Amino acid sequence: MNGSPRRIRRLYIADYLLTPDKRVDHGGVLCENDRILAVGNVSAFTRDPDIEIYEFPNAYITPGFIDTHIHGAGGFDCSSARTSPRNISNMGKILAERGMTGFVPTVVADRSEIMLENLSLLADLIDSEPEGAVPLGINIEGPFINSRKRGSQQEYAIKDVDLGFAAELFSAGKGKIRLMTFAPELPGATRLVEFLSENNITASMGHTEANESQTLRAIAAGARRCTHLFNGMPPLHQRNMSVTSIALTDSRVTVELIIDGRHIHPRMVDLACRCKAADQLVGISDCTMGAGMPNGEYRIGPSPIKVENGVSQTFQNVLAGTTTMLDTGWHSLMSCGHLQETQAAAAVTFNAARSIGLFDRGVLLPMKRADVAVFEQHTNRPLMTVCNGRIVYTGKNNE
Repeated sequence: MNGSPRRIRRLYIADYLLTPDKRVDHGGVLCENDRILAVGNVSAFTRDPDIEIYEFPNAYITPGFIDTHIHGAGGFDCSSARTSPRNISNMGKILAERGMTGFVPTVVADRSEIMLENLSLLADLIDSEPEGAVPLGINIEGPFINSRKRGSQQEYAIKDVDLGFAAELFSAGKGKIRLMTFAPELPGATRLVEFLSENNITASMGHTEANESQTLRAIAAGARRCTHLFNGMPPLHQRNMSVTSIALTDSRVTVELIIDGRHIHPRMVDLACRCKAADQLVGISDCTMGAGMPNGEYRIGPSPIKVENGVSQTFQNVLAGTTTMLDTGWHSLMSCGHLQETQAAAAVTFNAARSIGLFDRGVLLPMKRADVAVFEQHTNRPLMTVCNGRIVYTGKNNE
């Protein structure tokens, strides 16, 4: 015995594949352990006896979905890791059941000591390799945001830009921080962007009232992303340019869209998809811990929320995240944004992965990570999810 891992080869076959840059009819994805070996028409594959074959009639295959802005699911709140009634593995399992193979736990502003403790614990949980979909880093939404655009976040937790505290946050995150939302109009915002870039953290503009010059200054400093476009920022105006109009029209900026059907009017989704290049669109869920859970009372960090009939909001009836996961939401990019199927799929796979600096996943290509999702045609019901070569969900799990 040489101790080398057993070679496991699996062939997944469906009516078509979205790679996502192209559609392959009657396609197959051949994987060996944690890597994709080959992708193409099923006629190119031989059915060797050592290959496990999974054939799905009336179904299609995509890369595993990746959610880069998600506050929780399955009873786990990313901003309250220590006190959540369920753990991050519950979140990963719920997401895997919906075709997701990766996610970026997103935290909101809180008291300084609580944020630092939570980031440290969250980083340790990521290292523990929880079950299901895999956490890919941490997204910090605040505290350096505009209190007038804070949404469901608590005003006492909002802070002026403080590079010393930013450094403490990054240290607590133990190298796991990938994104931070900030308001470009705050004094010191430009230096914050530079500091984020120096630490390989994406600076994302959001919860802001930034005007044209403030926004362009942040972009010149290195800001390359806009947090949930249209939400938590000024409305479009024909004479007064703001972060909203600049993000729509500046080719350097990738934009997030909450694709739950409530946060953005369908015509605004269409507008964004007309203005931005398709590879600059990233679909996000903005889900809370109530996603995949029954109606009830939940939290986003220090903010109590309620979920009623699938709507997540504060007790003052302010929208507070969503319960709509990517497997449901991404179709709105076709129905509302009139994107091609391949472009819509890219927004929740390849574009999402690339936006956080990951190039080994989000695409069905040889030698890429074996992250695969299978969906039933017409109903779009998830049938199987494969994460890093491991089958982490099959429809049989619910039988």
